[in-house]
Amino acid sequence: MPKPPDTPQKARGPTLDQLQVFAAVADAGSFSLAAQRLERAQSAVSYTVANLEALLGLTLFERTRRRPVLTEAGRAILADARRVDTTMHDLQARAAGLTLGLEAEVSLAVDVMFPIDPLVGILEDFARVFPTVTLRLRMEPLGGVLKLVVERECELGISGPLGSWPDAIAPNLLGAISLISVAAPGHPLARRDGRIPTHELREHTQLVLTDRSRLAEGPMHGVYANHSWRIGDLGAKHRLLLAGLGWGGMPRHLVAADLAAGRLVRIRPADRHAFAYSLYLIARADTHPRPAARWLAERITALAPFDWPAPEAADADAPS
Repeated sequence: MPKPPDTPQKARGPTLDQLQVFAAVADAGSFSLAAQRLERAQSAVSYTVANLEALLGLTLFERTRRRPVLTEAGRAILADARRVDTTMHDLQARAAGLTLGLEAEVSLAVDVMFPIDPLVGILEDFARVFPTVTLRLRMEPLGGVLKLVVERECELGISGPLGSWPDAIAPNLLGAISLISVAAPGHPLARRDGRIPTHELREHTQLVLTDRSRLAEGPMHGVYANHSWRIGDLGAKHRLLLAGLGWGGMPRHLVAADLAAGRLVRIRPADRHAFAYSLYLIARADTHPRPAARWLAERITALAPFDWPAPEAADADAPS
């Protein structure tokens, strides 16, 4: 009876201990010094590295010199060994955090109108304080933030104003930003002096930021024009304004450099100076944030009260 073929054996990979001992020798430049740092016998360290070389089929150190020197292959494997070691430490830290009740992930939705500088500062601090927690960030216009929080896709949101909040939402007023009307210098409205009457504004295409979520639908405050372009992206609206394809409202902090450089000109509707666009920290009322989400909420709340910059004679909340 013919002998059945041998079942192929799955190749065994190096152990984390082997990689750590190899890295320790490379760092110390000596088997004996690495053994001291690892509190092991030198023979055990040499044996571990020799086994790793046999397993990989590579010579990692040149041993013809007084001190072991990494070969070209050894330098390449050392980079991989450090990466594996870092990944394992991250895994252990994440597991320890979860054991202590620290969540694996926090999700935050932010209104596109929110100033980026304070947000960047908070996110940098979050990454430093919670290195094992994944932060998922979404930037949305108008009711998009509310939709994500209502539907539990995001735990926290920094949302713009809404006529009335759903019962499921707990809003906390942070402050307001100033929205002003602007146009490119070549636009007919930019060449008008003083206050511009409403009937004249209606004659020119207005660029309006729209709500893709449909949660904030209703009367469009601040929309004058008989012809308007509805745009769901604030960056696209900004580019169209710079191109002179219409006029519209923008957060003053986002167009300050354009105004200073003359790329945009402020225009002044006769019935208002600026809009105060309120911003709120929102979460579902039926949730209890875990440590990282609670820290993030507290840092965002600590920004209040703010004005970026202070609205001048602001009339009402309006996203146009």
